[in-house]
Amino acid sequence: MSNRWSKLVHYMLSPVPCVLCGAKCKAQRSLCGACFAELPFLSANACQVCALPLFFQGKSSQGKTCGRCLNSPPPYKKCIAAFDYLEPVAHLVQSLKFHGKLAYASLLGSIMADSFVDQIDVLPNVIVPVPLHRTRLRERGYNQALELSRPIAKKLGVPIDITHCNRLRPTSIQSLLPADERHKNVRGAFEFDNERKFSRVAIVDDVMTTGHTINELTKTILQSGVTEVSVWVCARAPLH
Repeated sequence: MSNRWSKLVHYMLSPVPCVLCGAKCKAQRSLCGACFAELPFLSANACQVCALPLFFQGKSSQGKTCGRCLNSPPPYKKCIAAFDYLEPVAHLVQSLKFHGKLAYASLLGSIMADSFVDQIDVLPNVIVPVPLHRTRLRERGYNQALELSRPIAKKLGVPIDITHCNRLRPTSIQSLLPADERHKNVRGAFEFDNERKFSRVAIVDDVMTTGHTINELTKTILQSGVTEVSVWVCARAPLH
């Protein structure tokens, strides 16, 4: 038994290589201090509703809410993002999403949790990862939104629900479509069964760009009787 514990302690204390530069990391997180300091954390100058940089919204912004959200509020209450969708986060997200680098989900999800903890006024009843259609899930073997949700759920003490939310039909990958086709691509794509009578739900996804997927899922969840939906994403991409 003592040998087993000594091996565990050695593993926990042994430096691991940084996923970006290869340098040895003293912390458990597989990112060295220098690379961590270079991450594109979301600017403080971001809309408190949609998390887009305020300078993208023109001069109609008032306070911390952009003109776009003032004129046409989204269905969700608030979007929180850990990062701007820039390198090296874009590389980590793409590697997780399309190349099976599941270890990056633990890294990014833990940073998301640390970033979100002071921005959440009231915790949701449940976390709902944006679901994949069963065909895409079978091809990929995992849902990156679910994998990102795990460290967040653990730190915040909020359960994850993957049972009551489904993608009804396969859809094209949003990032490969022109912006004006993305809404049509996801229209009517989701269902949400609120048999457990949730009142507050947090949606988790990897990247939010135009917001069509998030908006469609949010509307579906609200139609089930949920009163408030928040959005938690790893990175927020600009509209242009």
